[in-house]
Amino acid sequence: MDAIKVDPEIMHGTPCFAGTRVPVVSLFEHLAAGYGLDYFIYQFPTVRREQAEAVIEHAKRVVVGPLEPEWARAGRP
Repeated sequence: MDAIKVDPEIMHGTPCFAGTRVPVVSLFEHLAAGYGLDYFIYQFPTVRREQAEAVIEHAKRVVVGPLEPEWARAGRP
């Protein structure tokens, strides 16, 4: 995934948004606290919206993807 970078020289290897020192977990902490994506981007201007959306989509595929029925993956009701 291009949106996430893990480098032992950056934040001791904590997964961060590529090109930043912003830990990916901070996105999920903001969302869990009830803040929206716009607020997160405002708080961390080095993170591009596309990066945050890619991380959210990746998390969705990892967590929900295996549980989704076939018709939902195909986009049919």
